[in-house]
Amino acid sequence: MDARPDPEKKPSRIQQRNRRRILEAALDVFSAEGFRGATLDAIAEAAGMSKPNVLYYFDSKETIHVTLLNGLMETWVEPLRALRDDADPVEALMAYVMTKLEMSRTMPRESRLFANEILQGAPRMGPHLQRGLKPLFDRKCALISGWVQAGRLAEIDPAHLLMTIWAVTQHYADFEAQVAVLQPDRRDGWARAERHVDAMFRHLLTP
Repeated sequence: MDARPDPEKKPSRIQQRNRRRILEAALDVFSAEGFRGATLDAIAEAAGMSKPNVLYYFDSKETIHVTLLNGLMETWVEPLRALRDDADPVEALMAYVMTKLEMSRTMPRESRLFANEILQGAPRMGPHLQRGLKPLFDRKCALISGWVQAGRLAEIDPAHLLMTIWAVTQHYADFEAQVAVLQPDRRDGWARAERHVDAMFRHLLTP
């Protein structure tokens, strides 16, 4: 008899807890080793479970990876989705910048998981990028372009502004090991990073 959970039946609390436990362990392993370097054995060990038990909840390493990426994508794009036409352009974009920086501070594993996927050519997230991120990106670029044309923002390229925001803020997560060596006082380093990033983008955006 197949003991795999019935997808039509609501998972029990224990099943939900074990799925979260596996995903949390997998996030550690994937963010450190990448998809190719990660193994089900390593994920099971990190979760404190047997490999067969992990496979009871997820049928493959790829299924776990895609589950993590799908959840992360929604979290990652939500601050961009929140940019609205009725907001003050400079303050709205600065709030977005600082939210992205805070996400790098609190979610470094998630940032590295996504970065590793992109560096490999986005083999599992390619369709998600095309169907989900690209239309949203185009809409927000049009919004920013409208702000620029109305004189409410400095003359900037909307697409490269967004990519620069991502590059600057996610650096602190994706290169965390290097940042830790160069700025060993973590609390002071983050305070200085916030001041610098705020000043840099505010100067860039202000008409």
